[in-house]
Amino acid sequence: MTTPTPNDRGARFAELGVPAPLIAALAERGVDEPFPIQTATLPDALRGHDVLGRGKTGSGKTIAFAVPVVARLAASRRRPQPGKPRALILVPTRELANQVMLSLKPLAAAMSLRVATVYGGVGQGPQVAALRNGVDIVVACPGRLEDLIGQRHCRLDAVEITVLDEADHMADLGFLPGVKRLLDATPVGGQRLLFSATLDKAVDSLVRQYLVNPIVHSVDPEVSSVDTMTHHVLAIKSGDKAAVVSTLAGGLDRSLLFMRTKHGAKKMAKQLCTAGIPAVELHGNLSQSARERNLADFSSGRVRVLVATDIAARGIHVDDIALVVHVDPPAEHKAFLHRSGRTARAGAEGVVVTVMTPDQAGDVRSLARAAGIKPTVTNVDPSHPLLAELSGPSAPKVAARPHRPADAPTVAHRRPNPPRRGRQQTTPREGGAARTGSPKAHAPSHGRPRTSSAGSRRNSGRRSAPTGR
Repeated sequence: MTTPTPNDRGARFAELGVPAPLIAALAERGVDEPFPIQTATLPDALRGHDVLGRGKTGSGKTIAFAVPVVARLAASRRRPQPGKPRALILVPTRELANQVMLSLKPLAAAMSLRVATVYGGVGQGPQVAALRNGVDIVVACPGRLEDLIGQRHCRLDAVEITVLDEADHMADLGFLPGVKRLLDATPVGGQRLLFSATLDKAVDSLVRQYLVNPIVHSVDPEVSSVDTMTHHVLAIKSGDKAAVVSTLAGGLDRSLLFMRTKHGAKKMAKQLCTAGIPAVELHGNLSQSARERNLADFSSGRVRVLVATDIAARGIHVDDIALVVHVDPPAEHKAFLHRSGRTARAGAEGVVVTVMTPDQAGDVRSLARAAGIKPTVTNVDPSHPLLAELSGPSAPKVAARPHRPADAPTVAHRRPNPPRRGRQQTTPREGGAARTGSPKAHAPSHGRPRTSSAGSRRNSGRRSAPTGR
């Protein structure tokens, strides 16, 4: 076998130890070069180490864990038994489960592995049938998976590899008790990979309890400011808010508007549609099918404006979002950073605008300071020329119409943006609340993680058996 040259497609993946069939599957999606988080974590994960990876949203974490999961399951050559998956990928939201499946499925197909998603908000029948038929990899939200385990449709005692994706978000949503119960149900000697944007106390408790001698790879600072992201704060009068937001959302490029409440998101989407700017909403009151349809319309370019609550801050991965607008500033800086991270992805440029009414001035200053950013602050009214500059060229207005009901067809008004070759394309997420009630167990605490720069990296030892399960 000839060694790939640096000019060969996928040569860097080959140097990291990725099997040739997976390199080919990545190349078919236009993924020829690894992102930094992948370069850092793939060799250790492929060798079977427990890995703790930190990188901001959009840094390529999905491929960083999907490749080693598929490669190691294919190498072990075991066949899945009914109701007993061989790998478990836990995610906080339904949209993220679908997004992970989008990246995982072609890789699994290249190695003849079967995959399934498990999450709430939809009927469990197809999920139960998939488990009964035997699957190698399950991508699951904690609540529904615990339900199916309680109904004896699934067991985790055959799991060889467990992945926690967006661990900090699972902690923020209160899912950690369920996550711990699920981890307690997996074999103590299995490999575990944990990926997170931040490593706070809640995530550290998971690391200490469930990872053995993990190798830490951190490719981003805890609070990072993207060089290609421009921040603006627009100081407005309260009565000008609707008109200012409408102007900002009226450009040709995709824009994502964040609201604090579900009612506010619905109301804003309705106002934009009435003003001739087709918009769709994303929040917890929508059915799963409506959320998926709205995200598909937004990611395909059929609709250029998405109005969302914080549920989408971690929940969507759509390239070419030119503008993020904090119509309602978030309550804390972590939410601000995750919202803002929807733009300036994969090297593209982006603009982040925070709309600030007089009573919010102190909170916004504190938010910017905690987030480590220095925005340009401008006093504006609806006619200020900066609004047109931020929104870009105006899109033609469509005939004013009532807000589209959740199950109605979408208005097509512009050509979709085709995927760009060579970029690691990503797309949507959200999940239901974690449920309690499964038998509790407590795994023992383990040593502190090792950093990637620390000496030798021996294989992780066997874990001592958890009690109670």
